[in-house]
Amino acid sequence: MANFSKPSVSRFSVDVYQNEYLPEGGREVNAIVTVTSTGGGTLAGASAAPRPAGPDAGAAVALMVDCSGSMDYPPTKMRNARDATAAAVDTLRDGVHFAVIGGTHVAKEVYPGGGRLAVADAGTREQAKQALRRLSAGGGTAIGTWLRLADRLLSSADVAIRHGILLTDGRNEHESPEDLKAALDACAGRFTCDARGVGTDWEVKEVTSIASALLGSADIVADPAGLAADFTRMMETAMGKEVADVALRVWTPVGTTIRFVKQVAPTVEELTDRRTEAGPRAGDYPTGSWGDESRDYHVCVEVPAAGLGQEMLAARVSLVVPQPDGSAQNLGAQGLVRAVWTDDMTASTSINPQVAHYTGQAELAQAIQEGLDLRKAGDIDGATAKLGRAVQLAGASGNADTAKLLAKVVDVVDAATGTVRLKAKVAEADEMTLETRSTKTVRVKK
Repeated sequence: MANFSKPSVSRFSVDVYQNEYLPEGGREVNAIVTVTSTGGGTLAGASAAPRPAGPDAGAAVALMVDCSGSMDYPPTKMRNARDATAAAVDTLRDGVHFAVIGGTHVAKEVYPGGGRLAVADAGTREQAKQALRRLSAGGGTAIGTWLRLADRLLSSADVAIRHGILLTDGRNEHESPEDLKAALDACAGRFTCDARGVGTDWEVKEVTSIASALLGSADIVADPAGLAADFTRMMETAMGKEVADVALRVWTPVGTTIRFVKQVAPTVEELTDRRTEAGPRAGDYPTGSWGDESRDYHVCVEVPAAGLGQEMLAARVSLVVPQPDGSAQNLGAQGLVRAVWTDDMTASTSINPQVAHYTGQAELAQAIQEGLDLRKAGDIDGATAKLGRAVQLAGASGNADTAKLLAKVVDVVDAATGTVRLKAKVAEADEMTLETRSTKTVRVKK
């Protein structure tokens, strides 16, 4: 992605929640790390704060619109996609670089063309909307080609924030899974991307894997009439991003092993395997771009055994922006994870509320995904057990949105015990919505 080319007005803070006490022989340390950015762009999707216009406005956006033949069934789907993309174009801040890509089995530059980006103003926004009106459906689907074209266009801008918005209505049938993965690997770290599936003929795991690899959001828009509002919200959020390429840097002392690092709010996202080494005993975990927002991360480390009364620094967490020359800009916030060995059984067996909550939320996401997979495979007993456990966890953690989605797939007999029955008939949109949103979490109840 881009170098961090302009000073940010964002301020970052790090808070650590843990029970640092371990029993004699205890080695596993868990902590929830809350990262908060303030003073940047948007908070919870609110309108972007005004910022300077012109070529240094600091952002470039590529809008990728599915134009495959299936977008004409029903014909309103293509019209809604054009209208949604036009609404997103209207939300672009003056001075932001942008392009519109039409995606079929090949990727086509819809606007401005010529391998370049336009700079948003009243004139270019109107030209882009005129170009959108000429879009028609026809052809296949090869999403990797869309992403590679977006990468080429976005990389031509000297900006801090590079972002994609991708809409598809079908399965990626005109390239191999290996080709899509290769495209995602090539684009990871170069731009972030939100992905949306419209209707019910697309593959959930394809869309969520795109968003996951490119550190964006994924969602379903079952009714194409909802696209314009969703695209506007996505673009408002993108316009509020202020700092790109933020990494969670975790340093651990000699003899300590990191078992996992995962984002746990607002969604569950595994980061452990995305580590890049950052000097002796330190590694960076990518978090993407930030505006005004707060996210939670679960860090689990294994420490060497120590005697009663001893204590140690188990990990130090800070925030950095890696630079092209291999150095890193420190964002001036850090948190410490501690380990203290005690014979006080009450202290050492108490589970920190944040750690317990997010452990349950991660299990909830996994139970939903496994339950739906078992249901598709025809394993009724296995699916009932997993989805029943999901209902139990959703109720215990106060995740009301997920509980409502589960209730469209199972009949809940007793939420507290997780006793459920699979519904005989489930609307495809309801099942896909549950699967797509399964990783969305709620924060700890205060």
